[in-house]
Amino acid sequence: MPVVAQLPVFKVNRKMKALTLRIVSCWILSSLALLSTGWAQAPNERPKDLVFGAIADCQYCADPGKGVRKYALSRQKLTKCVDHLNKRDLSFVVHLGDFIDRDFESFDVVGPIFGQLKMPKYHVLGNHDFSVAEELKRTVPQKLGLPSRYYDFKFGGWRMVALDGNDISFHAHPRNSDRYRVAEHYYREKGIQAPKWNGAVGPEQLSWLRSVLEKATRTDERVLIFCHFPVYPSNVHNLWNAEEVVALLETYPCVKAYINGHNHEGHYAVKEGIHYLTLKGMVDTETSSYAVIHVDDEVMRVEGHGREIDRTLKFMVNPDD
Repeated sequence: MPVVAQLPVFKVNRKMKALTLRIVSCWILSSLALLSTGWAQAPNERPKDLVFGAIADCQYCADPGKGVRKYALSRQKLTKCVDHLNKRDLSFVVHLGDFIDRDFESFDVVGPIFGQLKMPKYHVLGNHDFSVAEELKRTVPQKLGLPSRYYDFKFGGWRMVALDGNDISFHAHPRNSDRYRVAEHYYREKGIQAPKWNGAVGPEQLSWLRSVLEKATRTDERVLIFCHFPVYPSNVHNLWNAEEVVALLETYPCVKAYINGHNHEGHYAVKEGIHYLTLKGMVDTETSSYAVIHVDDEVMRVEGHGREIDRTLKFMVNPDD
């Protein structure tokens, strides 16, 4: 007959029961606290990094173009770009303005191609997007699927902000409109010498931007800014009020990068910990240009395709981080 070990039997009084119950309760509460703070994650588990596609200045129209501009070829370039990006695991794709060069019907050619992207997709307004009939200018944001001319959205711990650099503009508003007259007054009173095909971010939008950055600071989010027009360093393509925008951004350490198009040659600079990256225009030459951008807490890595070059841009560590 097998021998079965007998465990000793203890008499448990009420005090011991209460003590045991307290110990078990503390253990459960401690475990829940660890779970809520993320310390009890499984090995190798980490938040997903931000990886997105970025395209600047597709600038399509039916005109084959002369010289470096290859407008009609952008249809083919965008098709190949979308096919490639659909094979990648991307958080989203953003087009940084000048989706078309001119003519409202151009949207109907490249719009469906961009629409084939399988991930969330966003547009930023460029000056050439308004190179359409006067009566159609106000419909351009709607045509691009924008709920607002400027907006923000979140992915993980990152806040993306899309600015409208055509807020004060000669291109974006009909000639007989109040908004056009505002641009005339602004350009004259500020003594602006920059080209009229640039624009400015207006006071109301700047106030909105400040509120977004305030909230991002409170919620410990990091921020990427998207705009069609560059702001730094000094360049003929810059926003009319570039210095005002830069001064605002530098007030908030949560801002890590400003990414734009407009200057088809591309550009890069860093100032006060903010990376200013101008992507090259897809429309130029017979070779395409776009990027896949990888972002984590420490670095932004630009994976260039076609004429766009690779870059590794390190973020400045904030003392409060």
